[in-house]
Amino acid sequence: MNIGYKTILVLLLFFVFSSSCKPDKTGSNQEGSTKTSLQIKYANGFEIVQFKGYKKLIIKAPYPNSKEVFEYLLYSSSLSKKPTAVLPTIPVPVEKIVVTSTTHIPMLEALGVENTLIGFPHKEYISSPKTRKLIANGNIKEVGIKASLNTEVLLDIQPTIVVDFSMSKPNKSLRIIEKSGIPVLLNGDWLEETPLGRAEWIKFFGLLYGKEKEADSIFNKIEASYLKALVLAKKATKQPSVLSGAMMSKDLWNLPAGESFVARFLKDANTNYLWKNSKGKGSLSVSFESVLYKGQTADYWIAPVYFSTKKQLLESNVHYQKFTAFKKDHIFTFASTTGNNGGVLYFELGPTRPDLVLKDIIKITHPTLLKDYQFTFFEKMN
Repeated sequence: MNIGYKTILVLLLFFVFSSSCKPDKTGSNQEGSTKTSLQIKYANGFEIVQFKGYKKLIIKAPYPNSKEVFEYLLYSSSLSKKPTAVLPTIPVPVEKIVVTSTTHIPMLEALGVENTLIGFPHKEYISSPKTRKLIANGNIKEVGIKASLNTEVLLDIQPTIVVDFSMSKPNKSLRIIEKSGIPVLLNGDWLEETPLGRAEWIKFFGLLYGKEKEADSIFNKIEASYLKALVLAKKATKQPSVLSGAMMSKDLWNLPAGESFVARFLKDANTNYLWKNSKGKGSLSVSFESVLYKGQTADYWIAPVYFSTKKQLLESNVHYQKFTAFKKDHIFTFASTTGNNGGVLYFELGPTRPDLVLKDIIKITHPTLLKDYQFTFFEKMN
């Protein structure tokens, strides 16, 4: 996700939606028709409701602590007449799209619709060779910066929709786009608290392209791979202790909170994450002394933020060498695995392929369980 990737570190819950959902507010001619909800297993941030003749996409968690719910009516672009509705309407399949997070790119590619991408802010963050080729061919326009998209460019290229993510309410530039008749959808995949919850947002994109079956099939394979790895990790007879994060300011060490999706990865890999009992779903800021006291003898140090070498660690703080994981070369980083333009693959592809992230961590902490497995995101820090 390109929101300052250097600072970001940051099971089966089933939702069965009954026909007692809140009244349909589409205002369409289909009102009163039978409706059913499509199954979303892990994601909490969105819901898809099937009516006769159209679908409704409900975004329940568009940004942190949001009390707003956004709804969109999706209809077949083959209809001779656009349905009348009070909700924003989106013809499906989407023909031209602008997305604003690199986490959206792998999902478009998995569905085979990357050619519909016509705009992106800060294109240099994209790592995928397939999408970089589209950029090189001039198919994808630069649309400014995330905090302030270039409305002139967006209005010129006329996307069918803009898919954004937001730290708070949508910014003014997006309001201008909406007033011009281009729907803006807020994608909250990054707010999901479980790895599979984030990956399930591929169903969000599947809906936009009329590829619900394909999206469901792709997710089912990722889910099966993840759960198989989870079962494998349980075969380990020992739980190695794990430290994570690093110093992000002069005195404070940032590390994943015990209820975060990163902590979930470490739990599912059958490790003893030393801050597993801490509260919070994001990151914690802890004093260096506290981390040294608790984590000095940790078996592994996984994901030391943006550091990619031990030399960089020592240049930042010589006291890092006091940790056992430093002395034994048991530090593993994702910062070294980048695209040609420097984008970190972990942040781009990781949310879509949590099964590969989990396998990487199992390979690190229980190497005998995955002898022939090759790392996707992590590598040993030298």
